[in-house]
Amino acid sequence: MGKLSDAGPDTAGLLFVHVDDHLLVIDKPAGLLSVPGRGAAKQDCASARAQRLYPDALVVHRLDMATSGLLLMARGAAMQQRLSRAFADRQVDKRYVAVVAGRLAAPPDGEWAVIDLPLAADWPNRPRRIVDRERGKPSRTRWRAVAYDADADTTRLELQPVTGRSHQLRVHLQSLGHPILGDGLYAPSEVQARAPRLLLHAGVLGLSHPATGEPLVLRSEVPF
Repeated sequence: MGKLSDAGPDTAGLLFVHVDDHLLVIDKPAGLLSVPGRGAAKQDCASARAQRLYPDALVVHRLDMATSGLLLMARGAAMQQRLSRAFADRQVDKRYVAVVAGRLAAPPDGEWAVIDLPLAADWPNRPRRIVDRERGKPSRTRWRAVAYDADADTTRLELQPVTGRSHQLRVHLQSLGHPILGDGLYAPSEVQARAPRLLLHAGVLGLSHPATGEPLVLRSEVPF
């Protein structure tokens, strides 16, 4: 993978990790929407702030409001189409870090384990998602344990979503019986209360630059 880009200034309340004529990458804080929501109170978001500085910036993918980390935007419709295709063709390497309740046994020699469970909307309880083997969409997450904290009884994980379903990482880990700390949607109250925020961070984004073809790797320091 390519050389890391230098971090840019904190502008409009956002840290721009990378900006060029074709794309930009934001380090989104937890608690900020990626795109506008419904109603006047939910118009402030990462994409709107970025567009004040770069009016041609267009959304390519999203992070949950509670998730922090790297968010990619395209400069113009042609680049948006190219980058959206790269996501659809699974040519973008996304890596997350999470801290979950309990101990998850690591596969031997640092190998990845796989969660392969179909996900669907939980319509009576939207925006929640559930594992649904009959009507759910195929959903795969690769994971490996980084460290176990015996005092806290928590495991730090590296995660790689193969598919990109809404809330995928959160639901998949809950399905294993190891919800993410601070998760207000999927963790029981005692696990939710163990952290002031959702301990999920999009820390690495790797792709071939859509204009030059050069490998581009961007990293964000995990804030927990």
